[in-house]
Amino acid sequence: MAIDVLRGWGILMTEHKTEGLVKLKALLKGARICMLTTRDDEGNLRSRPMAMQEKEVDGDLWFFTARHSPKMGEVQSDNRVNVSVVNGNAYISISGRATEVDDRKKTEELWSPAYKLWFSKGLEDPELVLLKVTMEHAEFWDNPGGMVTTLLAYVKTLTTGERPNVGENGVVNR
Repeated sequence: MAIDVLRGWGILMTEHKTEGLVKLKALLKGARICMLTTRDDEGNLRSRPMAMQEKEVDGDLWFFTARHSPKMGEVQSDNRVNVSVVNGNAYISISGRATEVDDRKKTEELWSPAYKLWFSKGLEDPELVLLKVTMEHAEFWDNPGGMVTTLLAYVKTLTTGERPNVGENGVVNR
């Protein structure tokens, strides 16, 4: 796995397999809601908000969903998906393959009583199933200084002609 990290406008390349995933996991820390995009039968892209259950060290993501939901039909037809996340000043796009996982032990591990709002029978709900997204590619944009730092970098560019350093952009391939 390689990660290309763009610092401002320069490129830093490294071959450390875990570095990109460590950075990605750090950027995802605390993120709860994302947009999951699937492709419908007509080829249209469909996005919907989803609550992330777990972000594994290897980049995989877990979600609860209903077994017979439209998204699961779309995943069965074409399991290529994208997960988009905004977390503070970080923007993350994860492309991968989605699979239905019917694993009672994993479901119990991730379960919270709050999910009874969507699955009224709790863990016994026959519609309850896990959706696992196995990451294949991710890209992130991280601007730890936020909007003020970005605006100051652009003002500096206008006055000095130097290219702005507005954070990091990285690509992680699994």
